[in-house]
Amino acid sequence: MELVVKSVSPETLKTATLVVAVGEGRKLGPVAQKLDELAGGAIAAILKRGDLAGKVGQSLLLQSLPNLKAERVLLVGVGKDAELGDRPFRKIVASILGTLKGLGGSDAVLALDEVVVKGRDSYGKTRLLAESLLDGEYNFDAYKSQKAEPRALKKITLATIKAAQAEVERAVTHAKAIASGMAFTRDLGNAPPNVCHPSYLAEQAKSLGKAHKGLKVEIFDEKKIKEMGMGSFYAVGQGSDQPPRLIVMQYNGGKKSEKPFALVGKGITFDTGGISLKPGAGMDEMKFDMGGAASVFGTLKAVLELKLPINLVCILACAENMPSGGATRPGDIVTTLSGQTVEILNTDAEGRLVLCDALTYSERFKPQAVIDIATLTGACIVALGSHTSGLLGNNDELIEQLLSAGRQADDRAWQLPLFDEYQEQLDSPFADIANIGGPKAGTITAACFLSRFTKNLNWAHLDIAGTAWISGGKDKGATGRPVPLLTQYLLDRAKA
Repeated sequence: MELVVKSVSPETLKTATLVVAVGEGRKLGPVAQKLDELAGGAIAAILKRGDLAGKVGQSLLLQSLPNLKAERVLLVGVGKDAELGDRPFRKIVASILGTLKGLGGSDAVLALDEVVVKGRDSYGKTRLLAESLLDGEYNFDAYKSQKAEPRALKKITLATIKAAQAEVERAVTHAKAIASGMAFTRDLGNAPPNVCHPSYLAEQAKSLGKAHKGLKVEIFDEKKIKEMGMGSFYAVGQGSDQPPRLIVMQYNGGKKSEKPFALVGKGITFDTGGISLKPGAGMDEMKFDMGGAASVFGTLKAVLELKLPINLVCILACAENMPSGGATRPGDIVTTLSGQTVEILNTDAEGRLVLCDALTYSERFKPQAVIDIATLTGACIVALGSHTSGLLGNNDELIEQLLSAGRQADDRAWQLPLFDEYQEQLDSPFADIANIGGPKAGTITAACFLSRFTKNLNWAHLDIAGTAWISGGKDKGATGRPVPLLTQYLLDRAKA
């Protein structure tokens, strides 16, 4: 679907559907009032019948109104508040898109300049609007024999005033790139695990490298992973017939002298739990355990499309965690790339085992900041549900930058503590560290584990176990998060 911006009076545009706001109590917004005047009071007369109260997300489609160039007028309720929150605004956009999808018109015009979203200027409101529209268009039917019927709707025009046009256009440009990255992330997450394995992700990286000349791609196979001394990473994949892959992608859009930002993604393409086998119910959703790596792919895609003036290195630790005669056992001790030894008490705590070596590997790039992204702990879902990602780290400035980016992108994170007292839960009598810390504070102790490998880094950890996908039901699937948060963080660093 094409999104365009025009500074024009909405009532002058010829379109299949013109969308305007109506407040609670059937209060016509400025644009709706002008349309009503042109139509000889027809809109007000229809509203008096009581078909639309103007509550958030309600809509009423009017056809063939007199003296209007629009074939249809879609009235959408925006509630009674002078300023909307992000969530009600998203509900309004979803309602609009839901109606437009079912119509026969090939285009629509949205005249929503008058709608005020709390804490957002023209850019921020348009970003939210455009991303909601574009992400709402996502459909995954690659493995269905009967594909979705093509929709008539091909173009949506955002009507605005001349003074705001530049900011609105900038917001749409950013939203398009972010939505494209989210779609890539969702495609990877939704793909079945017999297709999307570590070698498949490596091929995706190579394809990105071919499409973008400025992207350097390196793939390290299981032999090289072992040779480099990544004993922890290697141990996770050794029970599977699908060999692990370390994927390194370098984008140099900034000055050569500038240190890069680093994104490190957990890429467990299927997680059975290994010898510490998970329960069978819902195990199909463990194909989403590569959501961290997928979100790094999506963020990189957005950065490439925007050609941000930054340097970025993306490191993906990809493996399949399977039980077999060659699989890692509870009680095994492995040596990490850092030289620290780990006693593996539970093979289902595998994400931290691949990430610790990837984090150590990131040191060679001398990054100014490192963010790892992982569907790491079920405890994070218990703590924060499925609305908010967990955030921990060792650098207060970096933490605040990410929290701010999450608020701006409406892809929020929440900081959890990383106090020294929690480290004691990882003590092992046989190795330097155990890979689990018991039933208490599971998200925090997982981050404590990673912190042992980031002492030389400005580091933050995003636990996206609750936000990377939606479980069960007809809406089951990857969400594309936290691509908006990560891209906003990089936009802020690039000042784009």
